[in-house]
Amino acid sequence: MDRSDGPTENSARPFNSAASFRVTDPPNPNWKLKQGLPYQVEPGKSWKAEEEKGWKTWNLSDISPREVYPLLTSCVVPRPIALVSSTSSDGVANLAPYFSMVAHNPPLLSISFSHSPRTGKSKDTKENILATKQFTVSIMSEPFIEAANITSVDAPADIDEWDISGLTRSTSIDVRPPWVKESAIGFECELFHSYEICPPNSGEVTNTLVLGLIKRAHIRESVLTASGTVDPAKLRAVSRLGGDMYARIGEGFELSRPPWKVIRDQVISSAPESK
Repeated sequence: MDRSDGPTENSARPFNSAASFRVTDPPNPNWKLKQGLPYQVEPGKSWKAEEEKGWKTWNLSDISPREVYPLLTSCVVPRPIALVSSTSSDGVANLAPYFSMVAHNPPLLSISFSHSPRTGKSKDTKENILATKQFTVSIMSEPFIEAANITSVDAPADIDEWDISGLTRSTSIDVRPPWVKESAIGFECELFHSYEICPPNSGEVTNTLVLGLIKRAHIRESVLTASGTVDPAKLRAVSRLGGDMYARIGEGFELSRPPWKVIRDQVISSAPESK
């Protein structure tokens, strides 16, 4: 693939390689119970004003899957993204981007595979997981995003995406497929369950949902905090938006989730009297 060193035609400015994550106050640090949208101040003021433009509504059963896909992938954002490594029953390696987390007890993640109505071809990753019941998931970060992205190429099953990407195999302990050494986080997984999904009133399978049980986690020491959790500023994870767009994590803020006993009296005292 031939690329220039400068910004692409569609980019607004060159990529800032400096780590950009910082912690700020939440948008409305003085928010009160039952206040809803603080529309007197920004950003709520502009958000409220946009309501005047109204809403456009789609009945998704009335539009084609080809139209639904770009609509939903631009709505449900940001989406987690990671590299899934699998090996076929014949030993052919595969590497491709998928992933979302499901639960922590048991520790589960999910991968959704769409079936191509045009070619009828199943994803190699899906076939490998169903056949061997093993795979790994490696979180994608900014420094190697181009290498990770190229694994989405629609190459034949006998083409090794590891070789195309230049990424490095790291040997797993509990499963056969390797995980990505360049990744700060790697999960070794076993197939927990798979579900075939059909549209309403149809027997045609259009998607397969795979649930993976995380057996072992590998996390770089350099991205861990003193409390043992992952520092987002050091992880520099990327997410997926609509179309070909990725996003980096720029800022974060904390909002505590108060227990009911703390706000109970305030909620009850401000409740309107019943007539």
